[in-house]
Amino acid sequence: MMHTSINVVRGFLSGDGALILPEMELVLFAWGILLIGRWLRANEKHWNALLALAGTAFSGFTLYVQHGKMQALRAVNPELPGLLGFRQSVLIDPFFLFFSVLFLAATVLVILFSVRYLEIAEEGRGAYYALLLFACVGMMLMVSGVDLIVVFFGLQIMSLSSFLLTGFARSSGAKPLRGYAFLWACSSFALAGGFLVLYRLYQTTNLGRMGAILETRLDNGVASGGLTAWPAPLALGLLVVGVFFLIDAAPLHWFAPGACDSAATPVAAYLRIVAMTAGFALLLRFFSFLFIFAHENWIHVWGAAAIVALLWGNIAALRQTTIRRLLAYGSVAQAGFILLGLVAGNEAGFSGMMYYLGVHVFMIAGAFGILALLQQRGAVPTRFSDLAGLYWRSPAAAFLLLVFMMSLAGVPPTAGFRAKYYIVKALLRAPHPELAAFAVVNALLSVYYYGRVAAYAWKRPAYEAAPLERPALAALAISGGQTIALTTAVFVSLAAGLYPEPFLRMARYAFGQ
Repeated sequence: MMHTSINVVRGFLSGDGALILPEMELVLFAWGILLIGRWLRANEKHWNALLALAGTAFSGFTLYVQHGKMQALRAVNPELPGLLGFRQSVLIDPFFLFFSVLFLAATVLVILFSVRYLEIAEEGRGAYYALLLFACVGMMLMVSGVDLIVVFFGLQIMSLSSFLLTGFARSSGAKPLRGYAFLWACSSFALAGGFLVLYRLYQTTNLGRMGAILETRLDNGVASGGLTAWPAPLALGLLVVGVFFLIDAAPLHWFAPGACDSAATPVAAYLRIVAMTAGFALLLRFFSFLFIFAHENWIHVWGAAAIVALLWGNIAALRQTTIRRLLAYGSVAQAGFILLGLVAGNEAGFSGMMYYLGVHVFMIAGAFGILALLQQRGAVPTRFSDLAGLYWRSPAAAFLLLVFMMSLAGVPPTAGFRAKYYIVKALLRAPHPELAAFAVVNALLSVYYYGRVAAYAWKRPAYEAAPLERPALAALAISGGQTIALTTAVFVSLAAGLYPEPFLRMARYAFGQ
């Protein structure tokens, strides 16, 4: 009996199971953390973080193995899209590998930032790290799924894990929970509605089969493959609304700034990173299978959404006096800038979007990492004035904050500048010169409000104000994990700007360019 069970497991892992092995490894380590955490003493809780990091390392290595298998198969048959399994519902392709690496990188950075924070907050750590791994599993399933059921299942795992993380810290209160619950419900209902309409139209939940049907219709002379005929626009519209809730595209970002402002600092960083990255991955997956057949009809939607997000995000950010809300509204504007790549609709636009999403993970993680570092002094930096005197406490932290803010603003020679440059270049090639000029103007606006945050860090503290001024000249204690995370984040923020070719090559790889 035991021998038969082992053979069944071995057969599964050598077949379809190999396609979801990175996710299964994360799940196993998450369950291991939950079980082992019960027996760890207070001075042994660091093992939770080490196990979580080990899980991401095993998962990353398995992704590398999958990349090798995919390359070997493509060498024999270049027409293969990737590794297909589970009745063609899961696809391992360059697109999935690119975003999975980003998800794992974001998870590793947040784990490293969280260790010291959780020690100070005296929170139970096992469940926290397990939820980070479960959220990563959900995102990876969302991107690997080419079946609507798999996509929705991954979305729910990610959303539930993020919801529980949002209310993790005792000091967070109910406000971030309510905000994220609202966003989760709206996104899920919109996507579920779109999926149901698509199933009614095509009698399948498989995106590949839907794309094949649309391509056949196009070959038979049906305009846009029939995607402009009712009720196809309703289905696509619901998909767009659901994704826009995930990426916090204005005006569907209602509760995102509040949740970001109230959640624990590492959690706020994770939500900022994963929501936008996973949402755009889902949107691009839908685009490659569905929207591409009616791009000319939907280009105005992408353009309008990008304009609204840029204006709303930048204007709202200009009015903010608290750091986290500024970063949240800045992310709304960043989402608008990335959407301009869809308006361009060319190879330069898609590779620019991938490059932008890749470097954004490290820029925003670094910015929140500095906030988490400041919180270790016992006072939570909320307003700009709380940063006053940072240079005199820690010149290195002030310099890093300057780099991250300037990269988010798109100031050369940072990665943020390159990201915006590639999007503008794609718009000019499209050609959409008016949108390119609009994007440049909005980029200049972001320089002002991100620059304000950095400028406060270099001000001398006023002794009669600010809760952070009393230990103003005390050095900030940085843990080993935070040092590694901040060094990695600042390296990517600068290296990808100074020498972008390797990073751009990875971005092109994601779309098979």
